[in-house]
Amino acid sequence: MPVRPMRVRRLRARKAMGNAVLVGALVTAGLTYVAIQKTVTLVVGRGQPEAVRTMSTSVGELLDAEGILVGSGDVVTPPQPTALADGMTVVVERGGLARMFGPGSEDVGVWVMEGATAPLLMLASRNAEDWFSAGVPAGSSHVVTARVVVQGKDHDVVTNAGTVRELLSAMGIAPDRDDRVLPSPKTPLHDAMRVRYDRVAFHVRNVRVPVPYTTYTKYTDALAPGEIRIVRQGVDGVMVERTRVKVVNGRVVFSEVLSRTVIQEAVATRRLMGREEATSDHGSQVGEASWYSFAPGSGLTAAHPWLPFGTVVTVTNLENGRTVQVVINDRGPFGGRIIDLSNEAFARIAPLSQGVAQVRLAW
Repeated sequence: MPVRPMRVRRLRARKAMGNAVLVGALVTAGLTYVAIQKTVTLVVGRGQPEAVRTMSTSVGELLDAEGILVGSGDVVTPPQPTALADGMTVVVERGGLARMFGPGSEDVGVWVMEGATAPLLMLASRNAEDWFSAGVPAGSSHVVTARVVVQGKDHDVVTNAGTVRELLSAMGIAPDRDDRVLPSPKTPLHDAMRVRYDRVAFHVRNVRVPVPYTTYTKYTDALAPGEIRIVRQGVDGVMVERTRVKVVNGRVVFSEVLSRTVIQEAVATRRLMGREEATSDHGSQVGEASWYSFAPGSGLTAAHPWLPFGTVVTVTNLENGRTVQVVINDRGPFGGRIIDLSNEAFARIAPLSQGVAQVRLAW
């Protein structure tokens, strides 16, 4: 039975309509796919940046879709909960970052990334809106690079900290009042800034030091001229020096003596020497002389550990040959020196600013 032309036209119209609906659905699906698909740059470890087309909605979904496992020591930037945006760059550092400090990898707050590589420097130059998606405040958008010298060791970092104090705090550094921070902790951070942190500490130490013994010579006619006989061998003493030291980054840079205490006095060597015909001295001693301004009495006086009071002693400066005669009227010194002169007496043989002079005593 022949088909009527009208029916053929209706069948053709229905088929054309079906095809149009199918094409429309395909076009709509394609547009929807294009709308939700994103192109992001992915950098894993020290590899080259790679362009990735994805329909993932977050950084974490992207990493799962690409089969990238994130270990406990790895750092992902931006953090995994961050919503993906077209054109975003995602960096996965495997050990290249020493650590991320701050509120944790699942939050976006003040952070510091150490060991800045080329991809990180590229990221730091981008606007923070490209990092942390749109719509939700993500803390400071001030992202800079800096070199932080911590106790002499350089650290290249990327951070969103606003000040030097925030940067150091994020790195786990809490300076005390003795530590040195340059520039000041309240200084705002800017790109390529250099920050220096030196740990400074002061300690008081007690150090035992030897007190060298001196030699006491007594002249006698019982021995041949120039002959020497040791009556008693000298013994070093012991003194405790209380010292304050300044330590910078673990190294002593300065020390000062606060006090000295003799806990064991030195014993002088005693010897007899045959008197030369031209020698009229009864005894002599060689060692260091100091001076003090609170000597009892006035004039040319001195303190000696054991010479009898009233003994007249000739003091000769062995460096310049100058001499002065003093009268013993006090006891001391007990720290290894052989005599303490009054300031008037010391000024006769050396400048007071010198403090100590190598001398020979004769009496």
